[in-house]
Amino acid sequence: MQEQRTDKQISKGINHEKKLWIALSLTTVFIAIELIGSVVSHSLTLLSDAAHLFTDAAALIISITAMRLGRRQADQKRTFGYYRIEILAAAFNAATLFMVAGFIFYMAYERFFVSSEIHTTSMLLVASIGVVINFISTQLLKAGSVDSLNIKSAYLDSQADMLSSLGVILTAFLIRLTAWQYLDSLMAIGISLWILPRTWILLKESINILLEGVPEGIELAEISGALLDLPGVTDVHDLHVWALTNGKISLTAHIVIEPNAEKEHDLLAVATYLLEEKFNVTHSTIQIETTQCHGNSKLHL
Repeated sequence: MQEQRTDKQISKGINHEKKLWIALSLTTVFIAIELIGSVVSHSLTLLSDAAHLFTDAAALIISITAMRLGRRQADQKRTFGYYRIEILAAAFNAATLFMVAGFIFYMAYERFFVSSEIHTTSMLLVASIGVVINFISTQLLKAGSVDSLNIKSAYLDSQADMLSSLGVILTAFLIRLTAWQYLDSLMAIGISLWILPRTWILLKESINILLEGVPEGIELAEISGALLDLPGVTDVHDLHVWALTNGKISLTAHIVIEPNAEKEHDLLAVATYLLEEKFNVTHSTIQIETTQCHGNSKLHL
């Protein structure tokens, strides 16, 4: 049976895409502003954040492309559709953020050996614009981040950008008070350290889905126990649970029943309903057996 997207899912995806386009437009404009500001102010923090924003813009383009491809319906060759494209995009975005953080560390290290006067007024002006732009982008993407790892990656990028702008404002004020130019490099490093843990979480979630690992919050033992509690069920084995994309969980299992148990189709309907209501399993394939039939799977639950 091919996996089809509902009209509601398609409509939600189009709505999310519109918000991504707005976020991309705002980010592109601010990249130009920040590049000019970094030249005028001689601020490494602004330059590093501009490089980070450039990566974010590329990530948003990838996200939009992934969402468009992901809306394609299942076909004879891809019976589950194109859901995984969104996860590939999220993994790529996370990996790219790691490289950007490394670049910031390198630039900050070099700046410690090269003295440069920072013009704080330009920093404050550019960073203030950045706070407004990134706040708007964050609010646009917040709702969609719950539905999609792809949107979540863009949402986290936007959050990091807003924090970066606030960090630039704080740095500019401190430099004015202390005249210590190296604060610019230290803040650039601090921004990178803030980005890395969140990026690691996103990358880990993406890789887990790509490896068809058990989704977060799902315990195989709980699912097995719930199925065993159904009337007439004596054993559950060859149980596999994975996700096509964020929030779209699939399951396959073999269920052994007593010879005189209720009709198979009734039990199948009850099991399917249980899995969807209690564990949010949106696609399940269950094989009913009257005698245990061991497959090649080593996982026996």
